[in-house]
Amino acid sequence: MLSIIHSAALLGIDAYAVNVEVDLSSGLPAFDIVGLPDSAVKESRERVRTAIKNTGLSFPTKRITVNLAPADTKKEGASFDLPIAAGILTAMGTLPTDALDGYLLAGELSLDGSLRPVNGILPMVYGALQDGITKCFVPYENAEEAALVEGMEVYPLHSLRQLVAILQNQETLQPYHVDLDNLFADDKEWESLDFSHVKGQENAKRAMELAAAGGHNILLIGPPGSGKTMLAKRFPTILPDLTFAESIEITKIYSVAGLLQNKNALIHHRPFRSPHHTISASALTGGGRIPKPGEISLAHNGVLFLDELPEFQRSALEVMRQPMEDGKVTIARVSGTLTFPSDFMLVAAMNPCPCGYLGSGDKCHCTVNEIAKYQSKISGPLLDRIDLMVEMPAVGYEDLQNSTPGESSAEIKKRVVKAHEIQLQRYKKEGIFFNAQLNAAQVEKYCPLGEAEQKLLKAAFSSMDLSARAYHKILKVARTAADLDGREEITVRHLAEVLQYRSLDRKYMI
Repeated sequence: MLSIIHSAALLGIDAYAVNVEVDLSSGLPAFDIVGLPDSAVKESRERVRTAIKNTGLSFPTKRITVNLAPADTKKEGASFDLPIAAGILTAMGTLPTDALDGYLLAGELSLDGSLRPVNGILPMVYGALQDGITKCFVPYENAEEAALVEGMEVYPLHSLRQLVAILQNQETLQPYHVDLDNLFADDKEWESLDFSHVKGQENAKRAMELAAAGGHNILLIGPPGSGKTMLAKRFPTILPDLTFAESIEITKIYSVAGLLQNKNALIHHRPFRSPHHTISASALTGGGRIPKPGEISLAHNGVLFLDELPEFQRSALEVMRQPMEDGKVTIARVSGTLTFPSDFMLVAAMNPCPCGYLGSGDKCHCTVNEIAKYQSKISGPLLDRIDLMVEMPAVGYEDLQNSTPGESSAEIKKRVVKAHEIQLQRYKKEGIFFNAQLNAAQVEKYCPLGEAEQKLLKAAFSSMDLSARAYHKILKVARTAADLDGREEITVRHLAEVLQYRSLDRKYMI
């Protein structure tokens, strides 16, 4: 007898439908799984066999053939355990033939028949809904994640025994629901991080505000203890709140990567990723035999913070250049080519020299060659992709003793959100959201300069030896400065402010 159960497999951060076809036939007892299964899928034979027996049901002594269709794509993971078991029980006649029509099934079985959570439930359920499936059985630990998909009836299971009882009308189960409004309620994660805690560094705070308002990349340069990391960790507190669509997209990435905890089924704040400088290029961009999202994808719609930038492997830094431009990263492996989103804001920090105290009198004993070698670890093309470069001097005693609280993150965020709304309105027909996303043609259209502004920029372009990309970066950031002021035109004051954040090209980069 033949049975067909609906399931799904992952391809990048998206899912595609997989039909689990189970056939029972006469012959010597055997249990074969075909359809390009990996080792974890092949091992489901023993998990399914033992789980069915320990559930108190008989396992057929027949030839069992399981086909995972389409058969020409690689299947991985343990999520096919539940659909395979359900398919066998349906083919045996233990479960009604049409009981699982219109249902998606996914879950890993323990040997005692209980269900364990699996990665990637959100994209699986979302893809199933697009294919017209409106009901699903998932492990209980995955219920909150699956219930994020509006229009899908989610039935959480603790065990295979419970599934059998429900389909035999011995037990009833209500769909699982989540309160999205409650999930989006203000959480306390960033409560201890506020810009008001940062003493001094007003120039760097202003640069951070510009970066947040326009989606610009920023580099903080200063000696140890000047507050670079402190500012970077507070950067997400001034970014616009996530939309529901952005939250779902980020949650899909974390679900596929296996980093989603059930207590936080929906990622409702912008990611902040801070990998160590020993990270490899593949871990940063994503990779593996079957590619998984890397740090730049985990920072999608959020912040990637690279502390001690020159200490990172040069290959790791260089491989980020294309994703920074395109907002996505493509990884090619023998098993296939996958594309992951990577539209992140880069916040980087570095010392000006190996010891960190360049320009601090007798503290620095680095030679010119040592400084040049240290700074040359960051290539010119990578620097060109950083919009703002901010010098942060050491914090003085007077600033530390000043008891007057600085401007709070909430106050800065109000201006950032207002500037963001201006950009959304301006670019509603362009398919972009921030000034940083403007291409060359759009820069010409939305960043016109008057005669005085052109004269200033021409002089700066010549004296600072700027590249064409740096020229466009300056115009984009100046557009953001004007938006923060609520001005439609870019003025000399806006350009002058922005140019100071490129002057470090000449001051530090030897």
